[in-house]
Amino acid sequence: MFSKKFGVCSVASFLIFLGFSLPASSADHRTLQIKGSDTMVNLGQAWAEEFMNAHPDVSIAVTGGGSGTGIAAILSGTCDIAQSSRDLKEQELSKAKATGKPVTQTVVGLDGLAVVVHPNNPVSQLTTDQLSDIFTGKVTNWKALGGKNLPILVLSRERNSGTHVYFLEHVLRRGKADGKEEFSTSALMMPSSQAIAQEVETSEAGIGYIGLGYVTPRQKVLGIAQSSAGPFVHPSIETAQNGTYPIARALYFLTRGEPEGEVKDFVDFATSEQGQEIVQMLDFVPVKK
Repeated sequence: MFSKKFGVCSVASFLIFLGFSLPASSADHRTLQIKGSDTMVNLGQAWAEEFMNAHPDVSIAVTGGGSGTGIAAILSGTCDIAQSSRDLKEQELSKAKATGKPVTQTVVGLDGLAVVVHPNNPVSQLTTDQLSDIFTGKVTNWKALGGKNLPILVLSRERNSGTHVYFLEHVLRRGKADGKEEFSTSALMMPSSQAIAQEVETSEAGIGYIGLGYVTPRQKVLGIAQSSAGPFVHPSIETAQNGTYPIARALYFLTRGEPEGEVKDFVDFATSEQGQEIVQMLDFVPVKK
C-alpha cells in the first residue's frame, strides 16, 4: 500500500514504471502514458501504484510538466490520459474537434488553492481583491495590509501550469472573461507547488498559492473572502465541496473520445470509492457522488 505522503518531485517530470516482471514482448502487456499537471502528479502516482497491484499486466508511466504539457500531449496523441488542473481553452477545444475526436473531460477530484505565507507573518486573512492587488503588484508592502514593513515577495507557478492559469483568471482577473490583469513583473515564477511551499517556509516576506495537498505546518494558510464583509474561509475538504471557499477548482482526466479498454478501467478506478479514498488520503478533495 502507499503512504499518505509521497516524496514530492523537485523537477517538472516524475516517471514511475512498475510491473516490469513480465517480459516486455508479452502481447498482453500494456503501458499507459499519463502526462500533465504537476499538482496531480503524486495523485496519479498513487492511483497508478494501486491499479497496477491489481492489474499486473498493465504498466503506467506518470509524467508531470504542467497541465499545458498534458493537454498538448493528448491533442497530439502522445499520451493516453492527460491530467489537468484547469479547463480546456476555446482554441484547444476547437483543435480537438477539428480532428474529429473531441476531448472527454472527467472530473476525478477537487482542489482548494491555499494562499500561504510565513508563520511569522501577522496577516491572517485577505479578500480576493487584496490578493489581486498583491499579485499584480499594486500593493507591494505588507504594512499596507496590516503586516510588517516588508516588501512583498510574490510567488507564482510558471505560465505552463494549470494552477497559474486558474489563479490568473479567477483571482487576478476576478473571473472576468475580458480581464487584462497580469502577474507583477517582479513575481518569481516557480516550477512547482513544492518550490513555492519551501520558499514561503524561509521568507517572511513571501506569499504564494499551492494545492491543498502541499500544505504543511511550516506555512500559514490565510482565510480568504470575496469581500471585506466576509466570511473569511480556509481551504478544506468541506469548504471546497460546499463551495464556500472562493478558490477551489476541479481536477480532470482528459482522453481523446470516450475512454476505452485499460484507459476506461483506470478512469473508472480513479473515480471509484477506492480511488476517491486515495484522493482524500493525499489531502485533495473527493468528488461528491
